Order: sequence, then C-alpha cells, then structure tokens
Amino acid sequence: MSDSPSAAPLHCGRHRLDLSYPRVMGILNVTPDSFSDGGRHNILDDALAHAERMLAEGAAIIDVGGESTRPGAQPISEQEELDRVAPVVERLVRDLDALVSVDTSSPAVMTECAALGAGMINDVRALRREGALSAAVRTALPVSLMHMVGEPEDMQQAPQYDGAIESAVEDFLMERVAACEAGGLTRARLLLDPGFGFGKTVEHNLRLLNRLGRLEALGLPLLVGMSRKSMIGKVLERPVEERLPGGLALAALAVERGARILRVHDVGPSVDAINMTWAVLQEGMEP
Repeated sequence: MSDSPSAAPLHCGRHRLDLSYPRVMGILNVTPDSFSDGGRHNILDDALAHAERMLAEGAAIIDVGGESTRPGAQPISEQEELDRVAPVVERLVRDLDALVSVDTSSPAVMTECAALGAGMINDVRALRREGALSAAVRTALPVSLMHMVGEPEDMQQAPQYDGAIESAVEDFLMERVAACEAGGLTRARLLLDPGFGFGKTVEHNLRLLNRLGRLEALGLPLLVGMSRKSMIGKVLERPVEERLPGGLALAALAVERGARILRVHDVGPSVDAINMTWAVLQEGMEP
C-alpha cells in the first residue's frame, strides 16, 4: 500500500505532508453549534489550547471549521465564517507552526486563510459553490473534495440513490475531479472524501466503508471522517460522548481499506489505533 499513487507527499504551503502512511487530522470547530463539540472551542485561547493538545497527541493536521455542517444546520454569511476562522488560522500558523486545513466552501475564506498560512482546503461541497473552484486554484493548496447530496439543512431527509451507493459516490467524485482539472486544479492537489454521514443512511455508510477500496483505486488520497457520527450511535445505541470505541473500529477498517487521512475528534486514541493497524498491515507486506 505504501507505494500506491495516493501515497505521494502533498505540498501544503510551506509544509510537506508525508502520506506514505496514514495521518490524523484533528477537528477544531470554532462554531457555537457543531453536533458534538459546538461552543467548546469558539474562544480563541481555548481553540489554540485544544489545537496544541491535538498536535502533542500526534495530529499531523488541524482542520479548522467556522460553519457547522451537521444535519439540519443553517448556512451563515461568508463574513461571519471568516470572522470566526481567520484569527484562529493566523495564530495556529504563527504560534504553533501547524499545518492547518480550513473546512470551508466559501471562496473568501479559502483565499484569506491561504494568505494567513493555511496549507489545505477541506470542502464538503467539493468546490461547487460559485467562485470556489477559481479561489482554490489561486491558493495553490491541496483540496479535499467530499461527496454530499443536497445541503446540510436537508441532506438527511430520506436520502436515496438510484443504484449502489459506492457507484454514486465514485461517479460524483470522478465528475468533480474532471471539473477541477478543467478549471486548472491538478490531480496532484486533490484528495477524495466519501462523505460519511452526509446525505446517507446508516446502511449507506456501512456499505460504503465496506467497499472503500473501490475509491482507493481512483489513485487519489482518501480522507475519511466518521468520528462520533450518528452511524455509530445508531448501530451501537450510544450517545455522542460514548462513541469513541466504535469510532476507533471504523478508523482501523478505513485504514485497512486505503484511507490516508483520518479526520477525528479524539486524536490520541485514534493515533494509537491507526498506527497499530498500520503496523499489522505493513507486516503483511514483508516478503
């Protein structure tokens, strides 16, 4: 697995991200209403302290988000999002020299945060918002393209697909890759996210994870986020605060199926689970 095309290093501004082994992306929501940690880190000093803890626990990337994309979330203005995110990005880069990913679909947030030193863009709308693709091209940063049907406010209202979920996700992501390439964003700067929990039932999510290797075959790094999500709660009947064991199991399965970046809330335990999984997989690669 380590010599696959998706294992090539990513050039993220002044950082170089080695993807010859799976890496952890720590979630830093600076919002008042995210589904599991809303309001906990929307004060600047609290956000910085939490990011510093995640880096100490082994996070390679800090993913900063200023707009909640939980099911039912309402959109906010671009300026409000920028006001939440920009000061955090600036301090993370300046004080911690962190590799910062910005979880945004807004062109102004992309360009401003790139100017502040962010190294990656993580867009749940796969650069479909007006002006987003051209903004992303101008930043010269890698971009993660995620599959989502609808918008957060309506995506979980009885999601349905004509065929198999993995085919729908693959077709969507291939179309977005083609659109990005046509718009001037090279494949070397693209990552793919199947969008667990975004416009999908529990059955969709389970099937998609089981067949994740199909997306790995597209040859681009896979970014996967399942931490604390409702699929764990519904299968195990656990509230948000009791979903870590289920999340670690899902992370291990995702690594076994080709994921290179795992987006998580609980960095320390996730790093251990992922590194242990990787050690077993690498042993199996020995001649």
